[in-house]
Amino acid sequence: MVDVTVLPGYVAVILLFLGPPGPDMAYMLAVGLEGGRRAAVKAILGIGTGMSIYAAAVVAGMGQVARSHPLVLDAVRILGAAYLLWLAFATMRHARRAISGHSGVTAGRWYLRGVFVCLTNPKIILFFLAVLPQFIGDAENPGVQMAVLGAIDVVMEVVLYGAVGMLAGFFHARLVDSTKATAVLNYIASTVYVLLAGTIFGEILLA
Repeated sequence: MVDVTVLPGYVAVILLFLGPPGPDMAYMLAVGLEGGRRAAVKAILGIGTGMSIYAAAVVAGMGQVARSHPLVLDAVRILGAAYLLWLAFATMRHARRAISGHSGVTAGRWYLRGVFVCLTNPKIILFFLAVLPQFIGDAENPGVQMAVLGAIDVVMEVVLYGAVGMLAGFFHARLVDSTKATAVLNYIASTVYVLLAGTIFGEILLA
């Protein structure tokens, strides 16, 4: 049986983790501004897929392996920051050739980018490796308990960050008829990527 007594505390911790801006939130904000609501839907599905992969890995016991190799986690963080810088470059390029109503990115790419951003998100890695196992409680089957907790986390992030992307998409929809405004939104999205990548690199250097 699943230990439901831990759920209130677990949900509260999830909200604390999701609140501060991180790679996933920044990506959804940038996607909404650059590509609009349809792009945001594809992107959040990608993020949900990435989170599901981590949840499955932890349930399968791979969390112990990751904790015993901290350098691997640092490498993932560096890869994630580098990918954000690449997204910033790609977004700036799209801004220069912005055409009204077109972002220059296919639906499939929004999805795949969401998967990769999530898989290299240090906040998500920390949550699944260090936080989720603390809420096993008195469950008879720890694997089932972690699977349920992981599913709850995935749903909450998809809903909350999906809302961020849809809200950003609202501004995109209002300004999409202006080529200049579309370019400005893309530049803003690019700036978000750069700032977040810089934050991650700074955390690595100061660690």
